[in-house]
Formats: sequence, structure tokens, C-alpha cells
Amino acid sequence: QLQLVESGGDSVQPGESLRLSCAASGVSMSMDYYSIGWFRKAPGMETGGVSCISSSDDTYYLDSVQGRFTISRDNSKSTVYLIMNNLKPEDTALYYCAADPIGVLFGLCTSSQMKVWGQGTQVTVSP
Repeated sequence: QLQLVESGGDSVQPGESLRLSCAASGVSMSMDYYSIGWFRKAPGMETGGVSCISSSDDTYYLDSVQGRFTISRDNSKSTVYLIMNNLKPEDTALYYCAADPIGVLFGLCTSSQMKVWGQGTQVTVSP
């Protein structure tokens, strides 16, 4: 059964950068076939999609992170990365990665598409 483990969260100041990693294990089907998404949940807010990448490397970005965040995947390492530059206080949240075995985004990045979730990694951005 597929398992996802996030890492890389930290407390940083505005303008700084972080790289989150989502490592997959226990896959019976190669991770190449999965769409992987990064989602976040801030206090008092619902979980929302930040960025997703399909099995064919199509990508989706939330408008507020477009140009600051970059999602990429290294299938040889079964890992998906989220590079976050110019972080802002409003980026503070618990970040989750999730997987969809369908592998196609259909232009979406929603939690309802995802079937497997990690435990999350905390990102805090404050002066």
C-alpha cells in the first residue's frame, strides 16, 4: 500500500525559501503513474490545493503561489518536491502531500481527487 511521508517544513522569515519533499514507499504501482499534489491547511481554514503534478508532468498552481512555488518529481527517488520561494506569512500552514492513481489532473488540484495522504509538515512564516 502506498505511503507518503512529507519533510522539509520549518519556521522561516518572510522572503525566505523552503523545499518540501514527499517520499513515497510501498507502491505496488510505480509512482510514475500517480498524480501528486501539495495541499495546505491553515488554522480556521479548509484544506486547499497548492500545487499538483500529473504523471505526464502537467502542473497546476494556486494563483497566490504562481511564480513563487515550483513542483517537480524525481520518479527514480519516488519523491515529489515543492520549492517555495519568497515565502509570505499567509503561506503559514500544515502542508500535506497526496496521491491520485488516476495520474491525470483534468486541470484540477482538489483534495477529492486524492486517495492517499501523508501526515503533513508544518511551515511557519513570521518576522
